[in-house]
Amino acid sequence: MEEGERLKGFPETYTMTKLLTFGVLALLLGMSGSAGVGKEGAGFRTPYARWKNGPPADPGYFPIAVWLQQPKNAPRYQQAGINLYVGLWKGPTEEQLAALKAAKMPVICDQNAVGLAHRDDPTIVGWMHDDEPDNAQPVTDPKTGKRTWGPPVPPSKIVEDYRRIKAKDPTRPVFLNLGQGVANDEWKGRGPGAKLDDYKTYVKGADIVSFDVYPVAGLDRPDGEEYLWYVAKGVSRLREWAGDRKILWNVIETTRIGGEKRPTPAQVRAEVWMSLIHGSTGIIYFVHEFAPAFNEHRLLDDPEMLAAVTEINRQIRALAPVLHRPTVANGAKVTSSDPDVPLASMVKRHDGATYLFTVGMRNAPTEGAFEIPGISSGEVEVIGENRTLALREGRFQDAFRPYDVHLYRIRRADSR
Repeated sequence: MEEGERLKGFPETYTMTKLLTFGVLALLLGMSGSAGVGKEGAGFRTPYARWKNGPPADPGYFPIAVWLQQPKNAPRYQQAGINLYVGLWKGPTEEQLAALKAAKMPVICDQNAVGLAHRDDPTIVGWMHDDEPDNAQPVTDPKTGKRTWGPPVPPSKIVEDYRRIKAKDPTRPVFLNLGQGVANDEWKGRGPGAKLDDYKTYVKGADIVSFDVYPVAGLDRPDGEEYLWYVAKGVSRLREWAGDRKILWNVIETTRIGGEKRPTPAQVRAEVWMSLIHGSTGIIYFVHEFAPAFNEHRLLDDPEMLAAVTEINRQIRALAPVLHRPTVANGAKVTSSDPDVPLASMVKRHDGATYLFTVGMRNAPTEGAFEIPGISSGEVEVIGENRTLALREGRFQDAFRPYDVHLYRIRRADSR
């Protein structure tokens, strides 16, 4: 993120000045990086190296997960670049673990009796809390028997449960997914008594902290497509609350879920790159649809969105060695022609090239002006777009459509 950048709509507290201290991890599906991306930094080990039975410590591994899916569909998800299951319905069961093992699909799941009986099974790479403890929890009125909503799970209990899970198996990370209250201050679903400051304690209750917000399909407002930046806001808040002590992931929408609106492929791509640029190091796709009919694997039945998600995952894999490199502080000066449409950015250096990853943070077009310190002239390749731009006196410009993502590879003139 460019030093000193503030995004319109963020409280002053959430100024984005702190840069990433470790790179985004990359997906490996039996392949190395794409042509043109070298093997510099081969000795790097991911944060998962601290756990004997956690996710792979190989720097080629990037967690790209799917939420709460049937194991029988694992091969189809693998074809789309998914390499991790998070959650198992009423599981894990012996049958679920056997199916995932056969498909070579790792899982993060509940630490129930079956799970503990499989502590030596590498299929299980993490343990998880119940989902969204920060939301209002269902309760039954003892007098009427009616179901209603009570307060969220106390943050202190999440920390207590974390210690209990770790005591039974310290060889795997513990995963916690929080709700949209991380980013959405208008969300009423936190329940009575909940406070924003509670999240400072919630994040202490896991090794991997995630959250979900679905701006287009999940916000209780008709203009949710104007709020894709909630993804970035939530990741930035988690980074502020957790510092560099926790691994951060988040959940991305792909379907209409329960209403009429669904994100477009371009919006999903923007959400993913907003997430990565702001500090998330793992992506989980939410693929359920509840209305007009329940469909657990709606993404698999949507050819357009499935193709888009597959391409997003392919590009992350291809850029893996770059994304692993440390983020360069003050690596680029980024200016938007429209101050109401900020551009978020992240700079990496790898194999003699400088990489600048950018995303438009609002649902409006703008023109980006970029200045790269230390490089006076060269060629700017716009990755995946089959075009190049000229770098002159260390500067270049490019147009951005609403929520556009541009990924640049810059080589100085004397390096070709």
